[in-house]
Amino acid sequence: MLIRNVDPASDLHIDFVPMVDVLFNLLIFFLLATSMAQSEREMSIALPQAVASGPISAAMREIVININADGSITLAGKSTTTDELAATIRAAVASNPDQKVSIRGDRNTSYANVASVLDVCKGAGIQQPYLETIPTR
Repeated sequence: MLIRNVDPASDLHIDFVPMVDVLFNLLIFFLLATSMAQSEREMSIALPQAVASGPISAAMREIVININADGSITLAGKSTTTDELAATIRAAVASNPDQKVSIRGDRNTSYANVASVLDVCKGAGIQQPYLETIPTR
């Protein structure tokens, strides 16, 4: 007499191909989203060194102002003037009084360029602009 194994688990088959497809799609999405968010911080600005430097916790969206070595100001990937910068910061402060601003000045730029951007930020209502640096080795 032949006895059959009537185990319903033996007929169970899981197809892993759709799961792997979904996993790769999610991986690609998050890689692209992360790289777009970091594009402004990866501009070719040579930051000066400081002992007490550290990352900023981004509780809210901060405004990142880049000052190139020649003194030109870049905001959101576009070159801007001090008047346009002041108008942008005033609008941001009007909608959020606790607006955070990071100033990334090239180490080879004149301090006058950094001071003029700091003056614009203070005049537009930013209480504590943050000067970004890199840690010393």
